[in-house]
Amino acid sequence: MTLVCRFAPSPTGYLHVGNVRTALVNWLLARRHGGTFILRMDDTDAERSTDEFADGIREDLTWLGLTWDRTFRQIDRQPRYDAEFERLKSIGRLYPCYETPEELGLKRKAQLTRGLPPKYDRAALRLTDAEKAAYEADGRRPHWRFLLQDGDIAWEDAVRGPVRFQAQNLTDPVLVREDGRPLYTFSSCVDDVDEGVTHIIRGEDHLSNTAVQQQVLAALGGDISNITFAHLSLLTGAAGEGLSKREGSLAIRDLRADGVEAMAINSLLARLGTPDPVEAVTSLEALAQTFDLSRFGRATPKFDPEELWRLNPAVLAASDFGAVRDRLPDGATKAEWLAVRGNLTRISDFADWQAIWAGSIAPLIQEPDYLAEAAAALPPEPWDGETWKAWTNALKAATGRKGKALFRPLRLALTGREHGPEMAALLPLIGRNKALERLGGAL
Repeated sequence: MTLVCRFAPSPTGYLHVGNVRTALVNWLLARRHGGTFILRMDDTDAERSTDEFADGIREDLTWLGLTWDRTFRQIDRQPRYDAEFERLKSIGRLYPCYETPEELGLKRKAQLTRGLPPKYDRAALRLTDAEKAAYEADGRRPHWRFLLQDGDIAWEDAVRGPVRFQAQNLTDPVLVREDGRPLYTFSSCVDDVDEGVTHIIRGEDHLSNTAVQQQVLAALGGDISNITFAHLSLLTGAAGEGLSKREGSLAIRDLRADGVEAMAINSLLARLGTPDPVEAVTSLEALAQTFDLSRFGRATPKFDPEELWRLNPAVLAASDFGAVRDRLPDGATKAEWLAVRGNLTRISDFADWQAIWAGSIAPLIQEPDYLAEAAAALPPEPWDGETWKAWTNALKAATGRKGKALFRPLRLALTGREHGPEMAALLPLIGRNKALERLGGAL
């Protein structure tokens, strides 16, 4: 059986680290086992879903490298939901309810006052045909609830281990609104059966949803024994506080605009919740090769944005020129990238270093007599990675200098900076003419 995973965001906002973690885990599992990754837009909430958010979700996933094998929108599948709606009615698993939201609210309040769980009392099942007709004559249109069957609902969760609910303690879920539109619980189950989804991986806040959906899936003809459920512990902040989607810093598009690398995000989110160390990885394929869903545990993982800034330079330092070529200034070369990649926090920092060899700088002049001697000792071109060593060895022999006294005045004059990439790599990029000019500024 082909492994099939799905990521099903609602296009009511942009992606954040929490839902991207869910997408990433599903994607890695599918790729690890040669399976299929589906992107499904849960857009039946017409009031809140927008094309702008749907496009933004696709854009963010593409940037992260989480490409999909199949994709569809729920809004295009209304005929399928209508057909299953009629079938479930015909077998007695859906029943009409006429309570208004206000009436349901009063019922819940009364139950809570009596110390009872706020579950639906199934009053609609006792309505006569005449009472239903009277409601409809008054203009009430029914919403439709799924009739749960009493008994154990149990499964072996791939993250949490054994999970068990008593169906009689759960409330019959509303599957279809008064206007005929399906709710998430219904449309999601129809899609999972139709698409042959084998692994449903999502947050632990869906545990009770899964208990209900087990019966819905079975009523729709799904084979529950062939579906693996996994509920990931929800991320918190570094101090254990809940993450808020309202914080712009958690939006993927904002992290991207700030210069965070896609693979820094992927490297961090792929390991949060596991005992494995977080390390900078430069490709999703490398992450997928070692991905193991069983490594995730029930402990609450903490997301610290500062961890991204530890990973970001490491990801850049390990990135090949071909992977970044299109994001560098025009004319950038492999030699230039290799020279400075270990000194970048963001890829945009490349342009700052590029000015050292491609632009003009203000040399920092110290010990002008020594710099004049160094200028006179500059070897002729062509220069390569050994030129710096040969030049400084000659200066060491001629002046008796060593260590900081030998190297620091040269770096300050040639680059205008105290620290930076290896001078052996920078010197050939600067070239003899600019080097003479900068050293000659001391004369």
